Amino acid sequence: MKSALWIIIAAPYSAGASSPEQRAQNLRRFNEVAVEVFDLGHVPVIGVNMALPMIEAAGEASYDRIMMPLSLALTERCDACLRIGGASSGADQEVERFLTAGKPVLRSLAELRKWVSRRQ
Repeated sequence: MKSALWIIIAAPYSAGASSPEQRAQNLRRFNEVAVEVFDLGHVPVIGVNMALPMIEAAGEASYDRIMMPLSLALTERCDACLRIGGASSGADQEVERFLTAGKPVLRSLAELRKWVSRRQ
């Protein structure tokens, strides 16, 4: 993966998910999409995957202190954003970081595939 881009996946995790099961389903979708990004030859980045183990170690009360600050920090290191799923203020904050920096925001796997093929 010498020319791999780092692509953050921005999607709802807790937004609209009132139960742990729904959050787990959302996380599974993140990871399914991450496999597709990886199969395109790029590095998928999911802020939730980085934050959740830290929140578990620090305690649930640390959720707000860790989740979005860590996810937003990751946007600074990534080359593009793949925004999927429904409403999510956190995912929208990630997108805004990319737009402000003039970095690509892709809105579907199909759009990502086209974008990747144009770059090759």
